[in-house]
Amino acid sequence: MGEKKLFGTDGVRGVANREPMMVETAVNLGRAVAYVLKERKGGKRPRVVIGKDTRLSGYMLENALVAGLCSMGGDALLVGTLPTPGIAVLTIDQKADAGFVISASHNPFQDNGIKLFSGDGYKLPDAEEAEIEKLMASGTLPSLLPKAGGIGKSFRVEDALERYIAFCVKTFPADLDLKGMRIVLDCGNGATYKAAPAVFKQLGAAVTSLHCTPNGLNINARSGSQHTDALREQVLAERADVGLAFDGDGDRLIVVDENGAELTGDHVLAVCAQDLKERGKLKNNVAVGTVMSNFGLHAAMRKLGIELACSAVGDRYVLEAMKEKGGVIGAEASGHMIFLDKQTTGDGIVAALQLLAVLRRTGKEMSALAAVLKLAPQKLVNVELASRPPLEGLKGVQAAIAAAEKELGQDGRVLVRYSGTQNLCRVMVEGPTDETVGRLCESIAAALKKEIG
Repeated sequence: MGEKKLFGTDGVRGVANREPMMVETAVNLGRAVAYVLKERKGGKRPRVVIGKDTRLSGYMLENALVAGLCSMGGDALLVGTLPTPGIAVLTIDQKADAGFVISASHNPFQDNGIKLFSGDGYKLPDAEEAEIEKLMASGTLPSLLPKAGGIGKSFRVEDALERYIAFCVKTFPADLDLKGMRIVLDCGNGATYKAAPAVFKQLGAAVTSLHCTPNGLNINARSGSQHTDALREQVLAERADVGLAFDGDGDRLIVVDENGAELTGDHVLAVCAQDLKERGKLKNNVAVGTVMSNFGLHAAMRKLGIELACSAVGDRYVLEAMKEKGGVIGAEASGHMIFLDKQTTGDGIVAALQLLAVLRRTGKEMSALAAVLKLAPQKLVNVELASRPPLEGLKGVQAAIAAAEKELGQDGRVLVRYSGTQNLCRVMVEGPTDETVGRLCESIAAALKKEIG
């Protein structure tokens, strides 16, 4: 299909109202998806779910996608504001042919994105994205539009939120509840602001909700999974059992224990993989992480006798590795958690429920469970850059990386990569001490800034 240019590692991303996140692009994307689906259905009208997070630009892009779909003879099923995994659930629930998610995940409000689920609730494969992109670039879409009688319609799924809440609740063990548990939620003024409090309250928990008043501009603003200061303070102030932070589209989970310590996706993976193994439910005795997973996770998995497979960064690649290995659990340190026996994609609320089920079964505190994993000292720096030349061609950067790797030897590692969703280069160093990893990480970051600017 050729190299993709519009779709990145997780759909189309950019600054709202600027290329490629323009009304015109969204209209043509809707048209292309409707045409491809209609061809596969032998000319029958396709049905496509459309949902969004709380960004101001979501309304604009939602209407543009509806216009594109309907103009090509597709029907749009509008579910409103719903977490990304909720779109996967509703796509299956409504027997739709695909699902659109309008969100830029953990990015600031001025960014937005569009990603696609296929009818089975999984992220659209790269080959199908390439097919859609090729059609959009061909210039043939206007000539493919049906006559007036073939135009599609849009419908609103009035109970979409309730359906997703019910789905989440059903993933929690029927013989357990959360009565007597005190939970603090930070919804980041994002797509979980209604669903998350409802789910945990329905299961009996006493819930305090932070950052649940979205205004279109405050999504992820000093809140949610990337900014847990307020959550940690509230957990301590209330002497809560646990704090749960979600990102803007609800597919990430970061946990705060009863002592106010932040736990990563690696912690959740270790705790839940251990629980699954002990209950004889860890299929093929494998858990999936990524190349960004902490050194400590590798050590913890070896001690537990669990195989840790590592994928490229990105929840779609975690899922691919899980399918390849026949595993049921996978995670990114950033908080994407996939429980494949519960959900088809990363789901922060579902992941939190599986973790809380372990708390309930064991009767332990969160800090005690998390002790299964001792993190190696790690430093991650995000370097903003004006361009993204191939890293292997940057002599100064390569020299800094080589010097760091020589100093670390077998006691650490270096990982330098461009972000798949933002104009950043991520520099990660792990090693024996905080001082060492901090110094080496900054030396590589400085080389990047000097060579690229």
